[in-house]
Amino acid sequence: MRTTTPNQRATTMSDNTPSVPLADFIEPPNPTEDEPFVPLAEPRKMNDTPVAAAATPTPTTATTAPISNGTPTEAAAASAAATTTVATSGSSENSIFSILYTIGKKVAIVGSIYLVGYMGWSVAWLIAPVILSVARDQLGKTSAKKRDIAKASALACEKDVILARIDELPAWVYFPDVERCEWLNKILKQVWPNANHFTRTLVKETIEPNVALALSNYKMNGFRFDRIILGTIPPRIGGVKIYDKNVDRNEIIMDLDLFYASDCDINFYLGGMKGGIKDFQIHGWVRVVMKPLIRSMPLVGGLQIFFLNNPNIDFNLVGVIDFMDMPGLSDLLRRIIVEQIGAVMVLPNKLPISLSEEVSAVALKMPEPEGILRIHVVEAKDLMKKDISVLGKGKSDPYAIINVGAQEFKTQIIDNNVNPKWDYWCEACIFTTIGHLIGFSLWDYDQTMPGVLNDDVLGRASIDIASVIKKGVVDSWLTLEDAKHGLLHVRLQWYKLTADPNDLQQILLETQLLRVTSMSSAVLSVFIDSARHLKQARSSSKPDPYLVCSLNKQKQQTAMIMRDDSPVWEQGFTFLVSNPDNESLNIKIYDQKTGNDIGQYTYTLSTLLKQFNMEVIQQPFQLQKSGPESKLYMSLSLRILKPGEIDKESDALEQVAALTRSSSVKTPDVAVVAPPTFKDPQAPNKRQSTESPISEEELAVPMKISPAMSASTSSEKPISELAASVLTHRFPETSSTAGEHGLGRIQMSIRYSAQRQKLDVTLHKIVKIPLRDPSNIPDPYVKLYLLPGRTKESKRKTGVIKDNCNPVYDASFEYLISIAELRQTELEVTVCTQKGFLSGSSPIIGMLKIPLDDSEITTPAGLNTWFDLQPEMRHE
Repeated sequence: MRTTTPNQRATTMSDNTPSVPLADFIEPPNPTEDEPFVPLAEPRKMNDTPVAAAATPTPTTATTAPISNGTPTEAAAASAAATTTVATSGSSENSIFSILYTIGKKVAIVGSIYLVGYMGWSVAWLIAPVILSVARDQLGKTSAKKRDIAKASALACEKDVILARIDELPAWVYFPDVERCEWLNKILKQVWPNANHFTRTLVKETIEPNVALALSNYKMNGFRFDRIILGTIPPRIGGVKIYDKNVDRNEIIMDLDLFYASDCDINFYLGGMKGGIKDFQIHGWVRVVMKPLIRSMPLVGGLQIFFLNNPNIDFNLVGVIDFMDMPGLSDLLRRIIVEQIGAVMVLPNKLPISLSEEVSAVALKMPEPEGILRIHVVEAKDLMKKDISVLGKGKSDPYAIINVGAQEFKTQIIDNNVNPKWDYWCEACIFTTIGHLIGFSLWDYDQTMPGVLNDDVLGRASIDIASVIKKGVVDSWLTLEDAKHGLLHVRLQWYKLTADPNDLQQILLETQLLRVTSMSSAVLSVFIDSARHLKQARSSSKPDPYLVCSLNKQKQQTAMIMRDDSPVWEQGFTFLVSNPDNESLNIKIYDQKTGNDIGQYTYTLSTLLKQFNMEVIQQPFQLQKSGPESKLYMSLSLRILKPGEIDKESDALEQVAALTRSSSVKTPDVAVVAPPTFKDPQAPNKRQSTESPISEEELAVPMKISPAMSASTSSEKPISELAASVLTHRFPETSSTAGEHGLGRIQMSIRYSAQRQKLDVTLHKIVKIPLRDPSNIPDPYVKLYLLPGRTKESKRKTGVIKDNCNPVYDASFEYLISIAELRQTELEVTVCTQKGFLSGSSPIIGMLKIPLDDSEITTPAGLNTWFDLQPEMRHE
């Protein structure tokens, strides 16, 4: 059996068969068994000019078959000539415009160069636009390529996507617990034309005012959407995952791998200029929670839809606003849009949809945090060098960004350092523990122009929150991804939430011992339902009210309701509370048109501690500075932090040591520990005894308090005094001795907090400094170094005390250091005199080296003792 081409088939028929009408070639006869039918090829393009496949004869054709009705072959040639004439005329018109465009462009280029020379401007005026233009073109090409690939993938069937892009397979290929859902994609395609109205309402009412407010902070006012058309391409679901373990029986949880590459047409105005958004794309994991399950149709009371983390978003700017589509400005606009989408649909924010009237708005929309994650970003090591100096590669100015859903925290910037130590603390509310990650990204700060950042990424890392909950405490060095090298040291601790007010004193004591002022002890959930009969801010019309909740420095705001004196908001918020005993929730309602206050209310949180289950559900509150019948309906719920259980099988000593302080708080009684027995004055570490009578100051004693005893203990002594009793106090002077070497003695307190990853060193006083020359009384000061290394970063220094042989400093210093490094480190203490530099003699009075692997240093009370000063030692 042979196969012929269309031209070969035409030649064969002309040689062996009688004349066949042209219609037989277009409507082919039934193929025979001996010679199967091969369809005509599609018209092909040659130099962008369509040419019919049958119009080009093959070289092997000797004769041309006559066409029916006696039409000669010149007819085909005439037809081809006519086609060529039309194509030639069209191409000639295009060539004229092309020539004119080329001439205009050349004139503009030459004219701009002439203008620069004529005006005597610097060459920088020419180079800067060229660099920006090239960068913009390259960015546009890269973005266009990505968008074209994404759009082709969205339009193609799943099989074609797999065959074309083996390296970017759907989620169900990578993860065995993710299933295909082509049936869902078919449903989305069918209902997509009806989704435009819902999306337009959501964008206009929720996203538009927030984007306008964010842009106004950069002096870009007047933002509003004009036209929103989603286009014909629906979102595509790459896979679906249903959770059937560790899930409440009253809910159904599933994750969707959402990919949307749209052909949308969105127009907006910014400051009187019209712009548009094309090729909008979004990709991320969407979680759908169906809760609560009910016994009547539709069996599900409502939906909660949200992204677990910020999705990947890309788009193209068109119109007059196209000038913003360049590095820096486009990143600014993109970041603002991502933030506003996160404010609507990224945890802790959810898009609730009610499906049944049986389910109240409180049950569906009130925030329900599962716990608090306390995050400590300690330091980083061996980061990449991104800055460029005169001699080549410089260092970096690193900072870290922590992302937990839409919650974002940023450390301070450490200038010119590839081994930064941030010691940054923050707390994140966790609303779901299933499949949720905490992300860390390190950046090199680089502000090229005011208001526009062009920071370089130094690496990324992530930790599964479920693993932190399982272990209780995680202290780890993370290897940075998307980087050639670099490590990040973080410490995470999980706190669950309880409704028992007796747990409050324990967490307050632990927080105060931590000595980080921003840490919290409780979580307040607020649900603002509605207001009734607000007073009129304007005589001509009803107010445009919105509500603002504030607690300490935290502030949350509801949406604005147009022209309504009884608005219904149904929005929930979450606040971190430092101490419920002395904090209040402040609520104010404003009219957007006038900015006037039309109602306010203050709720003291201590009253919530006395309520059943520490919550108030849908209660009316009389508004102040408003009408006589003005009321606010809201719900409140307070939960106390309690440390999660520690994994006993964990072999990380840092995790055990991290709770040394909190474990001492859990013993069942209050005990006074006797002063430790110190070594003989002749002992190698030269630590002096404190067994002499105490004359003027009390020894500090560690307090051991159980949760059961916390309430009674706090009634006898305030919590601040309990915390202070654990801190280090100065020991009394001992009898008249200048130490083993006659150089004097120094009193110090050394304590290491594994929870804070900090070494605290307090220099109290020095006694019996020898006076070699009565006319030359020393001006002593103390220097500290960490060994080995004696680096500049570890240097600490007290002030100088003039003419004193018994100086009192009471100076405290801190070192950020891990417990693993602590065991291999020594503290070098050097006592010097400022007058030694002027006299020509050595300024060093005495020295000592203290090993930091002493177990007493890691106790809550720390090491509190006297040390003999030793003669000057040479540096290794």
